Amino acid sequence: MPWDAPFTLPDEVEAAVVQVMTYLVENEQAALVVPARLLVQVHPHFREVLQLLAVQAADEARHVEVFTRRALLRGDVMGTSSVGGRASLTTLLAEPDFSLASFLLSVLGEGSFLSLLAFLERHAPDPVTRRISHLVRQDEGRHVAFGVGHLEHRAKTDPRLRGRLRAAVERRHDALVGTAGLNQDVSDALVLLAAGSWAPEALAGGWQAVRRLRADMDEGRRHRLARLGFPDDEAAELSLLHTRNFM
Repeated sequence: MPWDAPFTLPDEVEAAVVQVMTYLVENEQAALVVPARLLVQVHPHFREVLQLLAVQAADEARHVEVFTRRALLRGDVMGTSSVGGRASLTTLLAEPDFSLASFLLSVLGEGSFLSLLAFLERHAPDPVTRRISHLVRQDEGRHVAFGVGHLEHRAKTDPRLRGRLRAAVERRHDALVGTAGLNQDVSDALVLLAAGSWAPEALAGGWQAVRRLRADMDEGRRHRLARLGFPDDEAAELSLLHTRNFM
């Protein structure tokens, strides 16, 4: 990581980076706990799966470290958290089933984060943020690939699985229907990063970029759901039920 790379950002842009990094730390902590908890549910005979989940947990621990270090690179105060964001992540931690937890976390949540990390790499205002986004996206791509591959295999052997996956999405949606969704501070920070300044015309472009980000997330979710055998209309419906907190 180019931690010593020279760069200077306007205060408001640096604050936006700190807020997004804080949001990422919070989400990566949940992404760390889920595979670590699932490790104890796997029979020791399946050594490769145990090793993969352990590596995934180590990846997430590293992500927490680098996001935190970037957030505090120019100051000593993190950004804000939200009740809705915590509630969204709590539903991931509450899912005891291995396949359902992998579905909610890797296929839908981390799958959406692939689009977010690409967005951050594209609009990063400094070389450190850009490099972090690029490397973390590589790690998350492996996690998503495992989750999709695992569920593709299970769907071929268990015709009832898709019904259980749908129920998991609906159950999570119902649990979060009263929450506000994505932290407004995070949403504003994403717009500012894409805009680069508070100029009205720049903010209009930043808002459009975040709108495209949400569309990219939806398209990615629908594509992965189709790979698991969901018809296009059902995939589109389930994608729209995914938490507004992205993860």
